[in-house]
Amino acid sequence: MIFFTADLHLGHANIIKHCDRPFSSADEMDEHLVSTWNSRVCSSDSVYIIGDFIFRSIKSPEDYLKQLNGKKHLILGNHDIDWIKKVDLTKYFATIERFVEFSDGQHKITLCHYPMMSWNNIAKGSYMIHGHIHNKRDGFYFPLIRQMPNLLNAGVDINDFHPVKFDELVKNNETFKSELTEKSENRKRT
Repeated sequence: MIFFTADLHLGHANIIKHCDRPFSSADEMDEHLVSTWNSRVCSSDSVYIIGDFIFRSIKSPEDYLKQLNGKKHLILGNHDIDWIKKVDLTKYFATIERFVEFSDGQHKITLCHYPMMSWNNIAKGSYMIHGHIHNKRDGFYFPLIRQMPNLLNAGVDINDFHPVKFDELVKNNETFKSELTEKSENRKRT
């Protein structure tokens, strides 16, 4: 089975306030993220982490990595620059890339931490899965994102704080984007 996730920001206390996460501390958040990951992911599953796995953590990267089930694939994000220097990545990751194109057997998929407005085979129904924007709805780019059903945000903030399968990712993004439409319509009325 293949799972996708992004923007865990393990160890990052400020992300709780920044993204309005329902945790009282970084330790509580970390414990929840690790626990829900392992409740869904088996050792034979693949998990694509689409950037910003750890940020400003006082814990060692190994403290997290050795706990997590599955074959991990890291797509580097802007906050992965420092922590990746502190660990032997080959011990924990099957692949480490900045950009990936592959097929899951049903869909052509492009992975990059940053959302892109165009990618290979977009006109043929391929998908672009990204992170970076968390649950933010106020970016100037959101009118475009909202109109692109094949552009999918894998961030934990809109995916129930755990890795998700492709069909869950699509459903969660439909909800996230429809909330954007509803909020935009409400702003226009007031």
